[in-house]
Amino acid sequence: MARPRQHPFKSLIAIAMTLAIILGFGWVSALHTLAATQKPQTNSCQLQNGIKHVFYIQFDNTHLMRDNPNVPSDLEQMPHLLNFIKNNGTMLSNNHTPLIAHTATDILTSFTGMYPDRHGVPISNSYRYYNPDGTTNPGVSFAYWTAPIFDPSNPPAQTDKSYNMITSGGKNTPAPWVPYTRAGCNFGGVATANMVLENTAIDIPTVFGPNSPQEQEVKSNPTQAFSDFVGVGVHCAQGNALCSSANTGVTDTLPDEPGGYNGYTGLFGHKYVAPQIAPNGLTDLNGNPIAGFPGFDGMTPAVSLAYVAAMQEHNVPVTYAYISDAHDPHTDGSSYGPGQSGYVAALKLYDDAFAKFFTRLAKDGITKNNSLFVFTADEGDHFVGSSPSPANCNGVTVPCSYSKVGEVNTNMAGLLATEQGVTTPFKVHSDSAPNVYIQGQPARTDPTARNFERASGKLTAANPYTNKTEKITNYMADPVEMNLLHMLTVDPARTPTFTLFAKPDYYLYAGAPNCSAPCVTINSGFAWNHGDVSPDINTTWLGLVGPGVRHQGVNGSVWADHTDIRPTMMELLGLKDDYRHDGRVLLEVLKDSALPSVVRHNRALLTTLGQILKQIDAPVGTLGLITLQASTLALKSGNSGNDSTYTQIENALQVINAQRDTIANGILAILETAEFGSFNTSSHVAVSNTQGNRLVTQGHDVLTHGRSLLHKH
Repeated sequence: MARPRQHPFKSLIAIAMTLAIILGFGWVSALHTLAATQKPQTNSCQLQNGIKHVFYIQFDNTHLMRDNPNVPSDLEQMPHLLNFIKNNGTMLSNNHTPLIAHTATDILTSFTGMYPDRHGVPISNSYRYYNPDGTTNPGVSFAYWTAPIFDPSNPPAQTDKSYNMITSGGKNTPAPWVPYTRAGCNFGGVATANMVLENTAIDIPTVFGPNSPQEQEVKSNPTQAFSDFVGVGVHCAQGNALCSSANTGVTDTLPDEPGGYNGYTGLFGHKYVAPQIAPNGLTDLNGNPIAGFPGFDGMTPAVSLAYVAAMQEHNVPVTYAYISDAHDPHTDGSSYGPGQSGYVAALKLYDDAFAKFFTRLAKDGITKNNSLFVFTADEGDHFVGSSPSPANCNGVTVPCSYSKVGEVNTNMAGLLATEQGVTTPFKVHSDSAPNVYIQGQPARTDPTARNFERASGKLTAANPYTNKTEKITNYMADPVEMNLLHMLTVDPARTPTFTLFAKPDYYLYAGAPNCSAPCVTINSGFAWNHGDVSPDINTTWLGLVGPGVRHQGVNGSVWADHTDIRPTMMELLGLKDDYRHDGRVLLEVLKDSALPSVVRHNRALLTTLGQILKQIDAPVGTLGLITLQASTLALKSGNSGNDSTYTQIENALQVINAQRDTIANGILAILETAEFGSFNTSSHVAVSNTQGNRLVTQGHDVLTHGRSLLHKH
C-alpha cells in the first residue's frame, strides 16, 4: 500500500503503528480495514520519488572485496555493474549477514527486513526437526511461501506440518510482494527464494491444488514439470489481466496476511509466464532460446536478466531476481580458485551480460532517473585451497592455478568417538556451522547434552593444507545464545541442541562413529565455505541507485545488515509493510527529499539510534559477537560434577538478552513510527530527544555488560 505523506487520520495511524510495533505483526483492526479497502486501479503502479521501475538483483556468493590481494574481485571483474553503482549511487561495502550465513536465510532476511527468528528460516539450506519420539527428520529451507515444511524423507514420515515460513503464533510469515501489489504494481520473481515455486514435491499441490493437471504432470513427467512450473512467477495487482484465468492465473493465496489478501492472482512457472512477457519466444541476452526454467544453478546474468528485462517490458514494473555464483562451474563437479581461468572467463560473461542489460533498459527508457536499483549478495565466502601458482598471478593477465582446492570434509561423529569417546546418537545439518540434534531432544542442561558440547569443543584435526593439528571449534551456541542471535523460531521442534561454528576451512558432517575411513579429507567439489562466523563470510555489500539515493561511490563507514534493505526500499518507494521491521532505514545514504518531514528534522538522532540498534541487535554486531564468545566459554566449561561456570554465564546471557530486547524494541518503536507513520509533511513532529538519548545510553550500557561477562571469565 502506498504511504501517503498526508492523511486526515494521522494521529490514529501513528497510534496504530506504535501498537503494531509492540504487538508484532499487523496493525490494529481499523488500519487492517483501511488497507483492505484501498484498492489500486488496474495497471496503475503507485510509487513515490518519481520511481516507475524497481529492480532487486540478488547475487549468490559474489564478492566486492578481493579473495586474493593480487586478483581483482568478482565485482572488479564486472566493471559495467560496479561502475554503474559507484558512479550513480552508493556501494555499501560494510553490509552483513544474519546467522547462519547461508543462501536461504540471508536472502529471506533481505526480502523481509526481519531476522530469521521472525521469518522462520534461521538454518539453511536445510535443517532438521524433532519427531515426538526424539528422532529427527530433514526439512528443506527452499519451499514456496505458503508451503508446509518440505520433508523429503522416503518413505514419507512427516510429523511437523507447520509452515516452512513461520512467524509469531505459528502463522505464515507476511509476504514481500504484498505492498507492491496493493499499490497496483505487478511483481515478478526470477529464481527468488520462496517467492516462486522451489520444488515439484509440495509446492505444486500448495499452489495449483492436489490432483491438478500440474500435479498430474509431476507424476507423469517430473523433469518437464520442473521446467514448466518452478523458478519463475508473477504476483499481480488486484484485477490485473496479466494473471487472469485466461492466462492460467491462479489465486494468490496468503492465509495469514495482516489486513487480508483477497482477490489477487498470480502466474507460476515459465510455461505460463514466458508467453505473457515474450510472445515471440524468450531468449537470453545472447539470443539463445530459453525453452523452460533452466534450474537455479543455471541462473547466470544472461538468463536471469533476460527474464527481468522481458518482465519490465510487459507490465511487470517490480522485479526481484537471483543470479548464481561464478566460482562454481556447475558442470564438472569441481570449484575454481581466485584467478583461475574458468573463473575469470565466467566473470567476463557476467560483465558482458550486464552491459547488454543496461543498454537494453536504456532503449526502453528505463534509467537511474526513474528506477530504483538494488544489488546485493547473500553472503561472502571463505576460500579453502592451497597458495596460488605463480605467487604473483592476477588471474586476468597471469592465470592462477592451485595444487589443491576444496573444503576440509570432517566426520564429526568419527572424531567424537575416537578422540573423546562420545558415541551419543545425533544428527547434524552438515555445514561449517553444523547444527547438532542429539537423539531424544535433551534439555540444554541435560548431562548428555553438556558432555557432548564439552567434547565438541575439544575436537582437533590435522589440516591437510597446513599439516598442523588444530582445534576445529571456534564458537558454540546453545538455545540461550541462539535466541540472542535470532536463530530460534516459534516451532520448538526445529530447535537444535546447539550450533557449532567451526574454523571456516572445515565442513562437518555426521558419518560413522569411527575413522576406519579417514575422518578428514579434501572435497574438491566445494571450495567456498559459508554459514560460519568469519569476517570474509559475514561481510558483504549492498548497491543502491535511483531517485532519492545519494551519490557516495564506495562507502565503508556505514555498518548495515540484510534487515536494513527492506525498510530502506520501502521508504524510497513510499510503501510500508504490515509488520515491524528488524532493520532500519539507511538514512546515511538517502537524500532529504526522499524522507518524511519528521525524519528530516530528526535525522541525526534517528541515525544514531539506528547505529546503536545494529550493534546490539544484529547477530554479527558487537553484542552478538561478544555474547557468542561468552557462550563458547560456557559450553566448553565444567565437568559432570561442577557446571557452575556454565550456569552463571547462561543466566547472565538471558539477562542481557532481555535487556537488549527491551532497548531494541524501544528504538524500533521510534524509528518505525518516524519512518513509516503518516505524519503531516507540512508540520514538524518532534521525536523525543530525551527518550532517544536515553535509549542510546542504554544500548552502550548493555554492550558494557556483555564485555564485563568476558572479563569475569
